[in-house]
Amino acid sequence: MDRRDIEDLFRGAGGIQIKRMFGGHGVFADGLMFALEAGGEIYLKTDSESLPVFEARGLKPFVFESSRGEMVTSYRLLPEEAHEEPAVLREWCELARLSAQRAAKDKSKRIGRVHAAAAKKLMNGASASAKTSARAGAKPASARRIKKKQHLKD
Repeated sequence: MDRRDIEDLFRGAGGIQIKRMFGGHGVFADGLMFALEAGGEIYLKTDSESLPVFEARGLKPFVFESSRGEMVTSYRLLPEEAHEEPAVLREWCELARLSAQRAAKDKSKRIGRVHAAAAKKLMNGASASAKTSARAGAKPASARRIKKKQHLKD
């Protein structure tokens, strides 16, 4: 399946972009990848909410080999009838787009938590070292540098 075939298939699905990637194509809407083409097959994005719908239909996941072994992705095969019926395709695409939106929202929350935890750790670490220095009667490094510069001038 080439780019034109993918464009033809998704023509009724509304504003999409197609990018070459992974030896296939990624299909994007609103900057989020919701489908991929690999080996001539189309796979749609799933998440914990949408996965049961795909599993109930027996739609297989996109699987690839990596240096760590077989990798099962969150993308599932597009049902055959969606290739023939634009209305059916739109329904499946909407399900995949919502999955991609939820995944992006979850990723953003995870990244935010990681950044907040790292900042807290840094602040706690800086506070702890400052407290330790203060208890030991040591002057902050900046005060030591100023005193040393003044000494050199005298």
